[in-house]
Amino acid sequence: MTLTFYWYPNCGTCKKAKSWLDDHRIDYQAVHIVEHPPTEKELSSLIEKSNLPARKFFNTSGKRYRELNMKEKLKEAEDSQMVAWLASDGMLIKRPIVTDGNQVTVGFKADQFEENWL
Repeated sequence: MTLTFYWYPNCGTCKKAKSWLDDHRIDYQAVHIVEHPPTEKELSSLIEKSNLPARKFFNTSGKRYRELNMKEKLKEAEDSQMVAWLASDGMLIKRPIVTDGNQVTVGFKADQFEENWL
């Protein structure tokens, strides 16, 4: 099984997740989330498979999130609008996102990775 690993190389959390995957010798295809952000269709699928609300896919600590005043915009936004915003700017997406096509994790917590990817 090869995972798809959406990441941003300058992201500390992404580096930790990458190290964890490498240390556990897990095959993955790395996708630069800013250069190649997931499409709306891909994001909708990831959100559905994650069992998380769309708003959990936003990088709430990111500069772009603050610049675009996303906190206020998300209060009244429909899921389809959230997905469109995420697909339009990879810097808005919480990372890393890891998927095997069935399961999805967002962010990095070692215990969650152990549960899902070992």
